[in-house]
Amino acid sequence: MTYSARTSGFGWPVEQFTLDNGLRVVVGPDASAPIAAVNLWYDVGSRHEPPGKHGFAHLFEHLMFEGSAQVGKGEHFGALQAVGGSAINATTSSDRTNYFQTVPSAALATALWLEADRMGALALTQETLDNQREVVKNERRQRYDNVPYGRWHELIGELAYPEGHPYHHSTIGSMEELDGARLEDFTAFYESYYSPDNAVLTVVGDASAAEVRELAERYFGKLAPRPRPEPPRAEDLGPSFGRTERIELAESVPLPRLFFAFRAGRFATPGAAAEDVLTVVLGRGRGSRLFRELVTARRLAQAEGGYLGSWQRAFYASMVTGMATPRDGVSLEELEAAFFEVCEAVAADGVGDEEMDRARSMLTADWSRELATVGSRADLLGKHATLFGDALTVSQRLPELLEVTADQVRDAARRMFAPDNRITLAYLPTPADAPSTTQNPEA
Repeated sequence: MTYSARTSGFGWPVEQFTLDNGLRVVVGPDASAPIAAVNLWYDVGSRHEPPGKHGFAHLFEHLMFEGSAQVGKGEHFGALQAVGGSAINATTSSDRTNYFQTVPSAALATALWLEADRMGALALTQETLDNQREVVKNERRQRYDNVPYGRWHELIGELAYPEGHPYHHSTIGSMEELDGARLEDFTAFYESYYSPDNAVLTVVGDASAAEVRELAERYFGKLAPRPRPEPPRAEDLGPSFGRTERIELAESVPLPRLFFAFRAGRFATPGAAAEDVLTVVLGRGRGSRLFRELVTARRLAQAEGGYLGSWQRAFYASMVTGMATPRDGVSLEELEAAFFEVCEAVAADGVGDEEMDRARSMLTADWSRELATVGSRADLLGKHATLFGDALTVSQRLPELLEVTADQVRDAARRMFAPDNRITLAYLPTPADAPSTTQNPEA
């Protein structure tokens, strides 16, 4: 199977420059439509949080929309929507926080002015802090505490990374620590990380590099760089967990369910691409090996509620996680043993040409979808500029995945599915929640 240079790389021009204050700027001109995506990556995530301040990075994702020197409380969204802006949002991960929007290209100056205003002069008050702390508490209740299986990824993270490791805690953080923090603690966090020399501004769309440079200098150029503390650090973790661990949880869940975790390599380091291909071969979609074996052939697992995918981490080891839900009458132990058997078969026998071709086709389609909009292109460029210091490393991503061989996938399976590299969470319904009717065997 062959892939064109257009689909295997990044087929758009990219220009990069740095302002005197340290702000890195990436521009991807594309005049095919009169719109522009603005994406601002800050090099701060939950891994930067010191002990006692877990949840600060995520809370700032909320606080940054609560007004700044020239924008009133709650007016950020309205100002962008008034000029035709859309896709206005922000996300936080272990490694970064990013803010993004897409606007008509005629309104690019407005979007950049708004971003510069909150970078330079966030209106951080006790009222907004208290309000957004309550918003985050409600978010935790809705996404973690009051939904079935809601804490599985948080628990997996705590088990996969030792106490004190920068990835041990989730981005939602500790409600107790957020409650106990003072306004000056949040002001110090903002002043440490929300500065031009800790950010990458990416603009993709109907704008030239010269235009973006002039606007960036106008709105961001006078913002001063600021010193930052060293983020908490940990020793590099070994290639495996060094143990097999299984934990049973009796909770109010509708069905028994298994969650798995395996240690994997850091994002974009040698061997990591083979692990990504492995997850597609084994656990992506109805053509994957796990689906064919556990659902179709052996009829042990339900079609819904199963997958295998990667939690990519940029500075320390990543994880691959999986999930499986047994059919009625199948025990968790039987399904768990079969799950590991299928994974270990790849380590022992490797994968076939058809499986590799399927994985390459799916990864190529994924890449095409990621490049389809100016917003997702801006995010990819900002990601690579932040993590690797050069936005153009984005062009290496798909070729690296497509060059993975079947032998490399087998070797990745041997590393990942070793007996000393697995954590299992087994959820069991409490007696009051146990299913009382037979499930549809075709589900």
